[in-house]
Amino acid sequence: MRKEKMRRGRVARRRLLSWIWLLLASFSVAGLVLFMVQHRHQQQQDPSHLTLERDTRTEEDVSPPRLNFTEEVTSASSFARQLAEQMTLAKAYVFIAKEHNNLHLAWELSSKIRSCQLLLSKAAMRGRPISLEEAKPIVTGLSALIYKAQDAHYDIATSMMTMKSHIQALEERANAATVQTTVFGQSVAEAVPKSLHCLMIKLTSEWLTEQMSSSRREVADENRNSPRLVDNNLYHFCIFTDNVIAASVVVNSTVSNADHPKQLVFHVVTNKVSYKAMQAWFLGNDFKGSAVEIQSVEEFSWLNASYSPVVKQLMDTDSRAYYFGDQETNSEPKVRNPKYLSLLNHLRFYIPEIYPQLEKIVFLDDDVVVQKDLTPLFSLDLHGNVNGAVETCLEAFHRYYKYLNFSDPLISSKFDPQACGWAFGMNVFDLIAWRKANVTARYHYWQEKNRERTLWKLGTLPPGLLAFYGLTEPLDRRWHVLGLGYDVNIDNRLIETAAVIHYNGNMKPWLKIGIGRYKPFWLKFLNSSHPYLQDCVTA
Repeated sequence: MRKEKMRRGRVARRRLLSWIWLLLASFSVAGLVLFMVQHRHQQQQDPSHLTLERDTRTEEDVSPPRLNFTEEVTSASSFARQLAEQMTLAKAYVFIAKEHNNLHLAWELSSKIRSCQLLLSKAAMRGRPISLEEAKPIVTGLSALIYKAQDAHYDIATSMMTMKSHIQALEERANAATVQTTVFGQSVAEAVPKSLHCLMIKLTSEWLTEQMSSSRREVADENRNSPRLVDNNLYHFCIFTDNVIAASVVVNSTVSNADHPKQLVFHVVTNKVSYKAMQAWFLGNDFKGSAVEIQSVEEFSWLNASYSPVVKQLMDTDSRAYYFGDQETNSEPKVRNPKYLSLLNHLRFYIPEIYPQLEKIVFLDDDVVVQKDLTPLFSLDLHGNVNGAVETCLEAFHRYYKYLNFSDPLISSKFDPQACGWAFGMNVFDLIAWRKANVTARYHYWQEKNRERTLWKLGTLPPGLLAFYGLTEPLDRRWHVLGLGYDVNIDNRLIETAAVIHYNGNMKPWLKIGIGRYKPFWLKFLNSSHPYLQDCVTA
């Protein structure tokens, strides 16, 4: 009986303990729930707390790098690339739809393309990639329209054929535009600017004025008989041109940079049209005491068709028809440039005959500017060669095979197609070696062989390459920098260190089409304060 009481008391105590633990657990759960509810309620009532926490986390975290949109567009997994590719395809279908007069489809495609461009622009501006939610409606819409275009029989094969035909048409138009641009550029380059024409008229009128004529002619006669013109102890330069201001800039830039300008002698040969204007200009301006001789090419009676094959060719009816006749659309415009009919352009091959008493001379084109003293050229050792010139084969296209027809056995048997070309424009000629090698006879030989214009077609450089083959001494490249008449990307450092800069090409510095960044080098030596020039510029 007693044992039974004790057992029942033990069970009652166990049940009491169980109830106590259950009540404690219930209170704990209820307290936790109440705490969470109250905490959430406080967060909703005080948003600044949440903002502060977020700002704190932002400050503590390292800011992510800004999106590189170029990489994003090229990434294979990005929505930006998918949009760009679909947009490109849609543009092609816009073009094709217009060709088939389906303007509504073209409008729909264009609208989606604008949406696509706008989304890509926004992504690039904000620096974050395009999300699926942003890309999905545009991709879906574009895909549906592209499918609609394909369903309208604009399949891939049709698209390719249409695009190919349009590409061919565009290439033909581009080629025609290139030829037309060359023709226009050539026409502008050949035309005499109004200001230069005005200057020529004013100078010629001055020369013909009675009160000025006699005195000027006396001075001109004295200059022509000056012993300085044949003194080999002086430094002689020759220029063949009918352009007064171009010749003036060449002479002025040369004497301005010479250490001893009074030791310089310039031999200028022009034609009878420009002779009086040239005389008036050089007699009316001072060039630091240097001597300037003016001659007319018509004075050279020995330079006639019986002696010179080039004179005979220039007088030939077929040659004149070739240069002045109707130009075929497939002919290269510069090949038919009438300047090649000017005898002034060929006088460089007759320098020993024009100046029989001289031993060494520097030839300068009329489109150069001299920036250094050129007298050291006269002391250069040419190693027995005739022509000192700067080679141009640093550029791949200036080798013999680019100028001459090596399919002709006469050329291929005598010359190396990989031989290095060189430039006319600033050349030092040893006239003693010239006469000994009889270079002029070699020039005549090749002119005779090229009667049909099959060995070369263009200019005076190809026959020069033939006549001076094996007789040319390469000079340091800094003596003569070329390309200022066509190349807009010449390094300024190369120009500044050059002794002579050459505006070879159509964009001459005295023309409106001249390259702007190179004009100051030329204008620096133009006597723009001369009253005639001022009047003609403003006329």
